[in-house]
Parts: sequence; structure tokens; C-alpha cells
Amino acid sequence: MKNITRNTSMDTKAKEMHKSGTGLMLSLSEGIKSFEDRGYTANIVPAFDHFSINDGKIKLLPTDINLDNIMRFENSSDPDDQSILYAISNKDKTIKGLYVDSFGRYHDDLSTEIQESLRDSRLINKNP
Repeated sequence: MKNITRNTSMDTKAKEMHKSGTGLMLSLSEGIKSFEDRGYTANIVPAFDHFSINDGKIKLLPTDINLDNIMRFENSSDPDDQSILYAISNKDKTIKGLYVDSFGRYHDDLSTEIQESLRDSRLINKNP
């Protein structure tokens, strides 16, 4: 998983802490903003066996998905407050968007094919 920094004013020590995965965690809203700044602006909505964009005008099937990055968010004081932010693009990179799912008790009902495309770390593009 790639590390994302909040902004250029973050001091070197904080950047290193974030890079190492200790001591500093972005909030979900900061993660979304960071990806939006890199062009991930489409709101990706689950529809069991595909993802939908623009109120269903665009469909992303499991074979259309590039999983570019993943960020996990865990609230240690509330186990139900756990989510995953997926940065997804289509194969030709004309669509870049975000999908947020819970990995706690409540999560979206997705087909096996969609779940596998989101779990397969080999699909993560190393240079999104």
C-alpha cells in the first residue's frame, strides 16, 4: 500500500512516521481529499455484481477494475468505525474514483467477483 501525506507543510519527522505506518493516521476525509487531489473524483457506488458511476450511466465490471490504492481506517475506541477507501480506475484510466466500504459488522453486499477484484493485491497499480 502506498503512503499518502496530508500536505507539503507536514514536517519531516511526521512524514517519516506516516511512511513507517506508526504514530500518524489520516482521517477518512483527509484520505478522500488526498485522492481527489490526484484526480479520483468519481463517486463509485456498489451494485452487487458491478460498480455504478453517475447514477448508473457508467458500469464498472470486475474485469474493468484497476485497483490503484487502498487505505484502511480503524477507530480503536469503536470497532464499528472501520472502513476501507479504495482508489479505483478503469483499464484505460479515463475514470478515476473512490469507493468506501466498511470492514466492520456492516458492509456492502458484493458479488464474489467484485470482492476478489478488491482483495487481490496483485491488481494494485504501483504507479497510479
